[in-house]
Amino acid sequence: MAASVFTAVPRAPPVAVFKLTADFREDGDARKVNLGVGAYRTDEGQPWVLPVVKKVEQMIANDNSLNHEYLPILGLPEFRANASRIALARFTWVGTAGNSLFQIGSVQSLGGTGALRIGAEFLRRWYNGNNNTATPVYISSPSWENHNSVFVDAGFKDIRTYHYWDAAKRGLDLQGLLDDMEKAPEFSIFILHACAHNPTGTDPTPDQWKQIAAVMKRRFLFPFFDSAYQGFASGSLDKDAWAVRYFVSEGFELFCAQSFSKNFGLYNERVGNLTVVGKDTDNVQRVLSQMEKIVRTTWSNPPSQGAHIVATTLSSPQLFAEWYDNVKTMADRVLLMRSELRSRLESLGTPGTWNHITEQIGMFSFTGLNPKQVEYMIKEKHIYLMASGRINMCGLTTKNLDYVAESIHEAVTKIQ
Repeated sequence: MAASVFTAVPRAPPVAVFKLTADFREDGDARKVNLGVGAYRTDEGQPWVLPVVKKVEQMIANDNSLNHEYLPILGLPEFRANASRIALARFTWVGTAGNSLFQIGSVQSLGGTGALRIGAEFLRRWYNGNNNTATPVYISSPSWENHNSVFVDAGFKDIRTYHYWDAAKRGLDLQGLLDDMEKAPEFSIFILHACAHNPTGTDPTPDQWKQIAAVMKRRFLFPFFDSAYQGFASGSLDKDAWAVRYFVSEGFELFCAQSFSKNFGLYNERVGNLTVVGKDTDNVQRVLSQMEKIVRTTWSNPPSQGAHIVATTLSSPQLFAEWYDNVKTMADRVLLMRSELRSRLESLGTPGTWNHITEQIGMFSFTGLNPKQVEYMIKEKHIYLMASGRINMCGLTTKNLDYVAESIHEAVTKIQ
């Protein structure tokens, strides 16, 4: 038999978080705990379909006016409008009709990752000149690993990091961040986490965001926000969108990638939106016209089910209120787990300080555990977490909190 044409293809390394989940599933130890997966879990350790989502799914199933025709290339208009509305609140969305008062448009995408990719592809083609692959793209250190990959795959050649995490104080390195922005070439692109920074869970305060915005405006830097946890982080849509809205109020043109995986629990529906903020309608319409070309050769048309669920929920005051309550239920459970874990570690006298557990926000916490301690947790205690020490707070339950806290205490005490 002739050799395969694919013989020279190397095997790619597995995606770390999914490999961790696979290892967890294969582990037969009854004590095992999965703190790696990036999805919400109930106190019983189970996925949760939001009650409002179940209700809306039934409404959609009974709606005889719906069909399976293609959506517009840019997506379901009522989804796009409502998605941008919750991100930006008082600002106005651009529809298909021209209006000089409007300055915001959007593109439905395959999750937040799809929004990032469409935005990255557009910026590479049309920002700071045509096909300027040399425009520097700055990503926080650390950051969600996909940020780097998305921009590399979009063709950018100069991916840089900016200071963010101060390991010594287990908090934000604001001065390092500002210094990096001061030194960045004009028109550089900065990927900013709108809230619940992944993986650290550490966000700038409003005053710190104002300092960041001031430098970015003076240095002509382009903000590309990634908003994956609005409402889920603090329980407040407004608080979690504060940074994005402030930048818009300061006159920035920007992109904001939105994901509805976490705050709607629609992980496998791949519901995302790329909000575009421009100076006026003409600019936004031209941007959307180019994004339409990119989408056409990427996924051509987006799926409708998840978009209909989100649009139906956000456009009804009653359903919106139910959804908000569901989101707060998830956020409150995460906040409770943070408080309980910190309390237990401090009660055990675990070496170090643990206030960062409750000062951080959102799904993830950067524990401060080093790789050797993480390895001990996995191999000896059957507690699965990322090598960086990041844990998903949703993996904690009232049933495993004591075991996890005692295991962290043991790891920190025994392994240096």
